[in-house]
Amino acid sequence: MAIKLYDLCGRDERLRFSPYCWRVCMALAHKGLEFTTVAWRFKDKQALAFADYDKVPVLCDGDQVVTDSFAIMRYLDKAYPEAPVLGEGASYQRALLFKYLVERSVNPALFRIIAMDLFAAIHPDDQDYFRESREARFGCTLEEFHQPEQGKQQLNQALAPVRDLLRDSAFLDGDAPSGADYLLFGSMMWAHVVSTQAVVEPGDLIDEWFKRMLNVHDGAASQALTVREL
Repeated sequence: MAIKLYDLCGRDERLRFSPYCWRVCMALAHKGLEFTTVAWRFKDKQALAFADYDKVPVLCDGDQVVTDSFAIMRYLDKAYPEAPVLGEGASYQRALLFKYLVERSVNPALFRIIAMDLFAAIHPDDQDYFRESREARFGCTLEEFHQPEQGKQQLNQALAPVRDLLRDSAFLDGDAPSGADYLLFGSMMWAHVVSTQAVVEPGDLIDEWFKRMLNVHDGAASQALTVREL
């Protein structure tokens, strides 16, 4: 069965930066599954009407349609049990906890750092929608929300336990990457693709881990286009 992933794109169709789509891309690569992507933009809600959903990622696997990145990772483990990503039982619960930590601590810090870079990376037709929806959510303008130094301090604190883990381990899940790595990598890839500046210092344990992640699964993420190349 052909696997198809609806994936957020920016002002250039090759610019793919959704942290949630990157999670799924890495999970698919982890399992050695071939897939194609369909470029999608924020306002193209009709394109996802078949899924009864209004955001990406959306995965189509034959007749199966799965929405939400974590649910997709869970689906892949059940449909393709070889090389589990999230696992079962205690392993799954730990991955679920880490998902919440990434989404509630890491992502808000990253957004503080990259808000205006992200806005510039979005397709011009989507910028009004993005600005209005995010400013309503945050209660301030994007320019006011964009506080890179504050964001870096928050990110440094949020990633402190991860650094401690990486002192003794090449990846968050041990000697090889798995679900926890992909959950964090998706968010760091978000910044990597759209930001004009590094969000962590060169040589930082997080930076070294990120470089390793770019090269796993035959460099699945290493060729991703960034705004710095446009």
